[in-house]
Amino acid sequence: MKVQRVRIPKSEKVTWIVLGDDYLPIEPIREYLAYLESIERSPNTIRSYAHHLSLYWEYLETYDLDWTQVSVIELAEFMAWLRSPNPQKIASMQEVVAKRTESTVNVILTSVCMLYDFHEKTGKVPHIPLYRSQVMPGRKYKSFLHHITKSKSTRTRLLKLKEPKHYPETLSSEQVKQLIDNCKRIRDKFLICLLHESGMRIGQALGLRHEDIQSWDNLIKVIPRDDNANGARAKGNSPYNVDVTKELMGLYSQYLQDEFMEILGDDLSDYVFVNLWDGEIGSAMTYNNVMDLFNRLKRKTGIAAHPHMLRHTHATELVREGVGMAYVQKRLNHASIQTTIDTYVHVNNEDMKREYNQYLNNRYDAESASSSEAE
Repeated sequence: MKVQRVRIPKSEKVTWIVLGDDYLPIEPIREYLAYLESIERSPNTIRSYAHHLSLYWEYLETYDLDWTQVSVIELAEFMAWLRSPNPQKIASMQEVVAKRTESTVNVILTSVCMLYDFHEKTGKVPHIPLYRSQVMPGRKYKSFLHHITKSKSTRTRLLKLKEPKHYPETLSSEQVKQLIDNCKRIRDKFLICLLHESGMRIGQALGLRHEDIQSWDNLIKVIPRDDNANGARAKGNSPYNVDVTKELMGLYSQYLQDEFMEILGDDLSDYVFVNLWDGEIGSAMTYNNVMDLFNRLKRKTGIAAHPHMLRHTHATELVREGVGMAYVQKRLNHASIQTTIDTYVHVNNEDMKREYNQYLNNRYDAESASSSEAE
């Protein structure tokens, strides 16, 4: 089983297919991925679905199952196989560490369920009861439109692992400073500072053009594009603005003057982040270029960081400083404010200690004021 990257003829678009042991495309998967391509899902999304479905086909071939004849039982066993592909270890009663987390298994199974939804609608497979409809149970909190939606049923999947609560990985201010200080190039410092200060996704940063940066107004326009030469994608289809500091804009100007124009001369690029020392000079930086940078920084500092951690760090800092959730949602370009709340509103031990010390200080001030009035 192999996931293969392919370029569409007479087009610069890239998509993915899954090849069997005979090196031919697996037709049910090919049809579904072609459908995703036709409704303009991003290449990164199609790649993820391809990898997930290749795992499912590997499971089917391992147990000699017909993909059109599976039931909920076989899909439940597929979930167990994802967690432990080697059943001999379970039989020997050894302590086994699950190969994949609960959230990963749920994401993979979502891809499989959507494959069956598609082929059920096209008549290729019989109905498989993967979902159930239920009326939402009573809750103390009732939304503004509760009287309209209270009797409506919701569609939930029958097979789903319970996921433990995970908080986003963040960096301390000292760690961020270490990463910045250990960058040899101004370009790399600007990239780290941009991700940390703006909360942008790495795909958005790699797709930035110089025309998107309004240095006179300390403003960056994040504009989704699907024609980036480096394959970078900005999640979502709506453009939005991010305000930044004049210090960050000063670093951008320094990067342009000392590295960008100094090396490229008259052969300038529209892209902000380009290769200036390695690879094809002047070409847009790719995800692999960025990961190489973070791997170099890890060897220097011992900090195992990745670009999205800087986004989490920025959002967490905003929330801890008391910035309104509506503002944080807008700055991160989340479609729903509930996503922002669920991801970033949490209390750790440091938060508890800080709030308790603040409580003690407030109580001490109140007692002192009361004693002064009594005197």
